[in-house]
Amino acid sequence: MTSTIAKVSVAPMMDWTDRHCRYFLRGFAPELLLYTEMVTASAILRGDRDKLLEYSPEEHPIALQLGGCEPDYLAEAARIGAAYGYDEINLNCGCPSDKVQKGAFGACLMNEPALVADCVAAMQAVVDVPVTVKMRIGTMRHSSKARDAVQIFDEADYDKLCDFVVAIRKAGASYAIVHARKAVLGQWSPAENREIPPLRYDIVQRLKEDFPDLPLVLNGGLREADTSVAALDWADGIMLGREAYHRPMVLGEIFERLGEIEAEEAMWNGVSITPVPATSRSVAWHLERMANYAERELSRGERLSAITRHMLGLISHTAGAREYRRLLSEGARERNAGPDLIRRAAEVALGEAA
Repeated sequence: MTSTIAKVSVAPMMDWTDRHCRYFLRGFAPELLLYTEMVTASAILRGDRDKLLEYSPEEHPIALQLGGCEPDYLAEAARIGAAYGYDEINLNCGCPSDKVQKGAFGACLMNEPALVADCVAAMQAVVDVPVTVKMRIGTMRHSSKARDAVQIFDEADYDKLCDFVVAIRKAGASYAIVHARKAVLGQWSPAENREIPPLRYDIVQRLKEDFPDLPLVLNGGLREADTSVAALDWADGIMLGREAYHRPMVLGEIFERLGEIEAEEAMWNGVSITPVPATSRSVAWHLERMANYAERELSRGERLSAITRHMLGLISHTAGAREYRRLLSEGARERNAGPDLIRRAAEVALGEAA
C-alpha cells in the first residue's frame, strides 16, 4: 500500500529509541515520524509483547521496526504490531551488528532480494498500514583490504542495488529508507560501519531518478538543518539518527526551516503565512513537559533514570550545561529522586538556580 511520506523521521536505534526517548522527541514536532528500536519477530511471537510493543498515544505517528528473515514469522509479528496501533511496519535490512548477522537478517538480507520480497509481500498481505524497508546501498565481506575496497562503488554494485529495489517494489513496499553507506559484514563494529564507509548521497539520488515511483528516504550522516532540508529537494524524506539523539534541538531547527520555506512559497502564491518557529518551544517548555511525563510514569513504577538518560543533549555549550547533565544522570539514580529533579535541572539550564 502507498502512504504519505513523513518529511522528517528519527531512526530506530537499539538501546536508545525506547518509548521514553520517543515521547521526549515528540515534543520537537508533531509531524515527526518516530521509529521503535528493532524488535525481532520471534520476540514478539514468543515474548512479553505488551512490554515490547508498549507506547504512549502521544508518540503517534510511530513505526515498528521488525528484525527477522522468515516470512511467516514477520507476517504474524506485523499483524500484531498493526493491531497494537502502529502506523507503519518496517523491515530492518541495514543493521550490520554481529548479533543480527548471526540471525541471518539485518544487512545480510541485502544479499537476499528474493527472500526480502517474500517477507515484504507476506507482511503487506496481512496489514493495512505501510510496510517499508530500511536498507543500505550495498554490502561487502570483511577482508584485510576492506578499508580500501569499501571506498569503491562500481556499476556491478549499482546493478545489485537496483535488483534489490526492484524486488521490494514489486513485493509492495510503500517506500525505502536508504542509509547511504555500504555495510561491511564480518569483523567491523556498528560504529565502524557508521564512520568508515563513505557517504554516497549521489548513489541514493541516482536511485531516486531511476525509480521515481518508489519514494525514498535518505539516511546517514545528516547533522545540520540546512544540509538536511536541502536533501529534500530530491529525496522524499530524511531520517536522522544519532544527531537527533545527542542534539535534539536540530529537529526544531529543521522544522523551523521547513516552515520558512512554506511561508516563502505561499507568499509567491499570494498567501500570507506566519509560521510559528519550532524552536520557540523553549528548554523550559520541554523540561516541564518531561517532568509531567515523569510524574505519570513513576506512578506506574518506572525509574526516573530510565527517562532522564535520553534528555542529556537538550542543552550544550552553556554555563549550566554540565551541571544540568550531572543532575539528570547522577541525581536521577538517587533513591527518592522524582519529577522535581527535572524542574531543578531546568533552573540550572536557564541560569535561575541560586
